[in-house]
Amino acid sequence: MLKKLVLFIVMAFSVQVAWAEEGQEKTAEDYVNYIELKPFVTNFGGVGKSRFLKCEITIQVSSENAHHAVNQHMAHIRNDIVFLLSAQTDDTVGTVEAQQALAKKALKKVQNILVEEEGEGFVSDLFFTSFVVQ
Repeated sequence: MLKKLVLFIVMAFSVQVAWAEEGQEKTAEDYVNYIELKPFVTNFGGVGKSRFLKCEITIQVSSENAHHAVNQHMAHIRNDIVFLLSAQTDDTVGTVEAQQALAKKALKKVQNILVEEEGEGFVSDLFFTSFVVQ
């Protein structure tokens, strides 16, 4: 009798867990994740007085495949972002609007790398979470 009771309780619990999981299925459209890149520090502005730029970038991805693709090509992504940042001038980093335009350029660069390497852009957005010019 005790064995039947234990078996009944285990089966009842299993069915409830299955029902709970059924209602909580996530689709690929629900996936949002952020990848924080290590800080970037570079000089910029060309010849003359040394100017430095330090920024932190977060990339938004919408799938696990995108997350893996970004991590797999991180060295290439960081390299191209450093070159983009070092090519800037005071005019292209001096205002919030200019920084937003720079973020769009960086996003396009990351997407182009991923299209070239993986056949898909994967990255939804790119944010400067910190931006300091000195």
